[in-house]
Amino acid sequence: MVCNGSRILTALLLALGISLFQGPPPLGAETVPPSPAPGWSQEEENWEGDYLYRVTLLRAAPGRLLDLIELLKEERDLLADIEEPMPFWMRHTQGDQWDLMVLYPMRSFHEYYEPERTTRRNEYGVWKGLSYEQLQFEAGLLTSYREEVFVRGPGPEMLEEAFSRNAFYHAEMFVALPGRRARLLEERRMENRFLRTLGRPENLIFVREAGGPWDSFTLGFYRNLQHYAEVSELRSDDEEMAARAAGFEGADRIGNYLRSLILYHHDTLAVAIR
Repeated sequence: MVCNGSRILTALLLALGISLFQGPPPLGAETVPPSPAPGWSQEEENWEGDYLYRVTLLRAAPGRLLDLIELLKEERDLLADIEEPMPFWMRHTQGDQWDLMVLYPMRSFHEYYEPERTTRRNEYGVWKGLSYEQLQFEAGLLTSYREEVFVRGPGPEMLEEAFSRNAFYHAEMFVALPGRRARLLEERRMENRFLRTLGRPENLIFVREAGGPWDSFTLGFYRNLQHYAEVSELRSDDEEMAARAAGFEGADRIGNYLRSLILYHHDTLAVAIR
């Protein structure tokens, strides 16, 4: 009986200990659902999407950037020849360490790696004597840093329109704090509402599916540097009103709130490649 009583007491203590000392939720746990907030509109939905891209960040080997760009132009010709969607790309001017960002439209993992499409890329696509696989190998010889992340975002039609109308870009890439990924996504949406109210260009939003450390990133599109640097003529109280309407505590709290959600982020200014 004593033995049984001890076991029962031990079990009770263990149960009590578990209930009292469970600790915080798992690191990956979200504190809010990732779905859009009430009032989500079709206009806002256009800035996101479920289309899959492979995003490649490249830093050229010293002195080989122009060679790398020329090789990637050959890759674009090859992809066009085998009727693959054309990638979107930009060239860094200041900010992060990469020289080039390339977004390859995939639609989905299943469709991109479908056997016939994969064979067409690897075997049938030949440009100037180089297959797609050989072009990838040659690009590796000209590259000192490479990073890849798979993301979901707006469809290629929207990117095509944004890239064709603009030649200056602002990329903001984020790693969220544990449990803050969904809140970070909603903060990006809130900033778009803020920008829309003030008549400023909104950002395209991309969310990580696999690879890379980035939980999400946004791309802002501008005609040129002057457009990006335009000083708004709106009064500060207009910005305050827009910030509160978007869900922020105030215009001067936007950056502080963002900082409370992220481990780190990288900003990059980039230009079109002609």
